[in-house]
Amino acid sequence: MNFKRLIARAEAALGQALPRADLPPRTLHKAMHHAVLGGGKRLRPLLVYAGGRAFGEEGPVLDAPACAVELIHAYSLVHDDLPAMDDDKLRRGRPTCHVAFGEAMAILAGDALQALAFEILADPARSELDPAQRSAMLQCLGTACGSGGMAGGQALDLDAIGRNLDLAALERMHQLKTGALIRASVRLGALA
Repeated sequence: MNFKRLIARAEAALGQALPRADLPPRTLHKAMHHAVLGGGKRLRPLLVYAGGRAFGEEGPVLDAPACAVELIHAYSLVHDDLPAMDDDKLRRGRPTCHVAFGEAMAILAGDALQALAFEILADPARSELDPAQRSAMLQCLGTACGSGGMAGGQALDLDAIGRNLDLAALERMHQLKTGALIRASVRLGALA
């Protein structure tokens, strides 16, 4: 597997998936571009490509799930950086979305990225996946994002502020907050 080539492939697919930044509402679209493009390891898309490859698929059918999972990851970072969460000022060496575009626009950008992720997986024009595959992918990603996944892990993280967690609680938080989306990445590739 050529990681650099796959990262470039994911970057190109993300660039095509995002609404053009010069289209209205411009500030929202610029915030979405800021949140997604311009850095990142692209670990989750790489895992989608690896999961697909493990089952004999390496074609463009993997690009939609690779984009979807990375859009979810980007949205989670935008929201995690907000003042109500971690209040981070920098992400990948650049101002966080709420610093660059304001808190309200960052919230909207995160919301729009999450919606776009599901739109990409559901859209039959974006890939040759059959309806059953798309449905299974939507369920997989939705489960990984919800209260039994990433959002639930973030909630546990917020509940833990000011408290010392035992190892089991810490592991559970990370299994949900980070692990659920990583597992979903591999599963999305396998489902393709």
